[in-house]
Amino acid sequence: MIAVVQRVSASQVAVAETVVGAIGNGLTVLLGVDREDGAADVAYLAEKIVNLRIFEDDGGKMNRSLVDVKGQMLVISQFTLLGDCRKGRRPSFVQAAEPALANRLYLAFIDQVRSMGIDVETGRFGAMMQVEITNEGPVTLIVSSRF
Repeated sequence: MIAVVQRVSASQVAVAETVVGAIGNGLTVLLGVDREDGAADVAYLAEKIVNLRIFEDDGGKMNRSLVDVKGQMLVISQFTLLGDCRKGRRPSFVQAAEPALANRLYLAFIDQVRSMGIDVETGRFGAMMQVEITNEGPVTLIVSSRF
């Protein structure tokens, strides 16, 4: 699994111009599922992201986690994160999981994060979505269960 994690002051996702998920202070996570991913990848990524110390403490240092700041998470499925652009000019998506597996692991990730006490909002799997992100910092990280 691979995730683009952004620290945000606000973020929302809409489908057909209707907002389906919105958060205030927290993290927006764009989540891609590899065809070789499984339960261990879900557990690793959920624990890692929820506990990343990327929020500022009183001294201005990134020393607090999502749990510490009582932040929210907006999770959006994004298979294009698995796009391999090394050859040619059109990305190859052969590493991306088939929709059934991707959706199952996407939902498992959301459940895992919720089980850690985090308020989670979501996009809609497989839909064309419009995402608005107010990135704070900016702080953007790539987190992977593979590298």
